[in-house]
Amino acid sequence: MGFGQAVSTCFSKYATFSGRARRSEFWWWMLLVFIVSAITNGLDFSLGLHITSGGTTSPGWIATIIGLVLLLPTLAVTFRRLHDTGRSGWWWLLSLICCVGVILLWIFCLSDSAPGTNQYGPNPKSA
Repeated sequence: MGFGQAVSTCFSKYATFSGRARRSEFWWWMLLVFIVSAITNGLDFSLGLHITSGGTTSPGWIATIIGLVLLLPTLAVTFRRLHDTGRSGWWWLLSLICCVGVILLWIFCLSDSAPGTNQYGPNPKSA
């Protein structure tokens, strides 16, 4: 699965938390999110739309709005990726645990697909 197909799939399954997602679908989507975040943060900074409070600079209005738009499909593809490894999508809650949780979730998302059909559906590699 290439970049365009992965992005198209994630947008077509905008809020679909069931099923499975291949590694390529997940990581291409994460690359898109990273690139879009960098661009929107740059735009906010260059246009002076970033939010400064108490000496701390936060993302601006453009980055915040785009981030909210991309939040649901990012959660959905994370759920589907975890399903592909044979885990419940609720394992994403590990990311709320500082450092260790994020590293474990990253390792889970790097793992290969569970072979064959599991409780979340058929292996997307075969389809």
